[in-house]
Amino acid sequence: HVRGMHCTSCEDFIETVAESTEGLHAAEASYASDMAKVAYDPSRHSESDLPALLTQAGYEAHLKAPDEDTADQDAAVRLVFGGFFTMMVMAVYIVLLYPVHLGGEGLVDLSGTGGTYALTNVWAYTTFVLLMTGWPTLRGAAVSLRVLQPNMDLLVSLAAVSAYLYSTGAVLMGQTDVYFDVTVVIIMAVSLGHYYEDQVKRRATDLLSALTREQVDEARRATEAGTETVAVDALAPGDRVLVRAGERIPVDGTVVDGRAAVDESLMTGESLPVTRAEGDDVIGGAVVTNNALTIEVGDAAESTLDRLVNLMWNIQSSQPGAQRVADRIAAVFVPLVLVLAAVAFGWQLWSGASATAALLTGLAVLIVSCPCALGLATPLAVASGLRTALENGIVVRDASLFETAPDVDTLAVDKTGTLTTGAMQVVDAEANTAVWRRARAVEQHAAHPVARAIVEAAAPSGDGVPGGDGAPATATDVRSHPRGVEGRINGDRVRVGHPEWLQSEGLSMNGDLAARAETAQNNAQVPVAVGWNGAVRGLIVVGDTLRDEGLDVMDALRGDEREVVVLTGDSAAAARPLRTHDAIDRVIAEVKPAEKSDIIRGLRDDGAVAMIGDGSNDAPALAEADVGIAFGPTALAADSADVVVLRGDLTRIPTVFSLAQAARRRIRQNLAWAFLYNVVAIPLALAGLINPLFAALAMAASSLGVVGNSARALPVADSRRTDGNEE
Repeated sequence: HVRGMHCTSCEDFIETVAESTEGLHAAEASYASDMAKVAYDPSRHSESDLPALLTQAGYEAHLKAPDEDTADQDAAVRLVFGGFFTMMVMAVYIVLLYPVHLGGEGLVDLSGTGGTYALTNVWAYTTFVLLMTGWPTLRGAAVSLRVLQPNMDLLVSLAAVSAYLYSTGAVLMGQTDVYFDVTVVIIMAVSLGHYYEDQVKRRATDLLSALTREQVDEARRATEAGTETVAVDALAPGDRVLVRAGERIPVDGTVVDGRAAVDESLMTGESLPVTRAEGDDVIGGAVVTNNALTIEVGDAAESTLDRLVNLMWNIQSSQPGAQRVADRIAAVFVPLVLVLAAVAFGWQLWSGASATAALLTGLAVLIVSCPCALGLATPLAVASGLRTALENGIVVRDASLFETAPDVDTLAVDKTGTLTTGAMQVVDAEANTAVWRRARAVEQHAAHPVARAIVEAAAPSGDGVPGGDGAPATATDVRSHPRGVEGRINGDRVRVGHPEWLQSEGLSMNGDLAARAETAQNNAQVPVAVGWNGAVRGLIVVGDTLRDEGLDVMDALRGDEREVVVLTGDSAAAARPLRTHDAIDRVIAEVKPAEKSDIIRGLRDDGAVAMIGDGSNDAPALAEADVGIAFGPTALAADSADVVVLRGDLTRIPTVFSLAQAARRRIRQNLAWAFLYNVVAIPLALAGLINPLFAALAMAASSLGVVGNSARALPVADSRRTDGNEE
């Protein structure tokens, strides 16, 4: 964590310091998240040495963000004191100086001792504002010179310091034509803009800070002798860790012992805890709220929380194309303004103006050209977009989304787990209570998702009382087979599984049941036959169903003149029902996971493509698409996505596109205003029609216009509605 960064030049400085220090190989800094990633040689430096090596030029480095953010307090104190002394300066100007400038008389004769005393006080107040409140800006200017990358801070500092030095010289020579008011107005306007930007950025990056603080460093690993405390990095796949009530789960894994309520809100956004028991997967970073769980470490031996922290780093450290353009413009704009100011100064002298008048014209050019609005235009709009996205349960991994998503022509949607629920459930329950009772008694011994769907499904009324026997069925001597399960119930050998397996075991199946089984398979569903005493007695159909809101959401997206294409691994016959829906333009069936990226590449021939997928098997397709949208908490494994919809709510997909459109519109509005201001103001200053004070006021007004526009709430589609309209 690095305090004090507020522009890309700050990033360059931190990276330069790291790369020029022995034992530090590389660094990547992000002023948006106030963090830096450093590659170092552990044989030369320990981790605890890094903050001291990077703490230079007023930047303070820490291994983790302190709980109490004193940097924010320091900025507020600088603004409060700066505002107080600015009011003192402006009071003197209003009472003494402005009347004289307008041709009248002030309350005190400025040529006398009283005037000298008043101007000396104004100089002192201005010095305080410049050096204390303007310290971050002055430091940013010095840093930009050190890394040879002129930035906004350099031009702001030149304008403020030039007005200050000119006015100081005027006071020493006994003149009253001073522009200390210009210095304080520039410094306060820029400082207020930076402070607001920091506040917006802080709200947008609070999740990153919270996640970083919540990372787990140690775990309680089970051993033959009991437990031992080890670093999370020391855990290996297959290890078992004990997590007690109130503790955070260190890594992703599977519950092997215990039953407890788990709070996953930090990762999924769901406010209510969920129950996790033996056989259930758990997310690293979730909190066990009651009881204790023993968890077997997963194959990756990593935490969803750690992945999310890295994901959030990528969000904040990425820069959209508009910001990169603004940075390039700034690098050219600063020396160009210096040349224009020199030309204006020389032209005024050549035209016969006095040296003072020529100097004031050059000063006005410097002041009016301060590109504060240009520098704030994109960061503030992007920060607002990131904040709004997080409030809607959407994590934007790549800020370029705000430029690419509005241009999407084709929306490719993975069917299973995205358009459907991704969970097996009973869809056809036409079976008598005897069949239900025996099927559930046998299937409760199986771990297959189909078996779990049957066990958890609501049985027909009267379950448990077939034939007048109210006792629930109990299966003994249970055996599992590749295509089913069998067990003994009341002396009968009961088989539950695929119809072909039951028939291969000698159980007959009538034509009606066979037809129902064939229909289920054609619809990409799983027919489960239940039989005993030589015959199949009933059929239960299990399948993955469409989400209730799925087709409405697709219809809303299609209504925005996008083509909706569904990708599915189902057979052509099973995918046929999807083709009948008006919300879907095309269905591509029998798609293998490895083929999805090739299909996306083909769709891109007709325009920009967005891909929505729900798991890591969709990662290649998500990476290939112009916009990759990972759907649901399990999609955090798909690090190739540009967007992650955390809460598994399909109605948030239209919000992604609506938000991107609104953010891009806001960026363009800000940039248009910033360029328009400079196009109008600079020629007026070059012509000598603007004095330094008016130039300072105009510059401040342009910056406040950008800040005010960015502060407005972004109009995005309501995630609870599916008509695609904006609020």
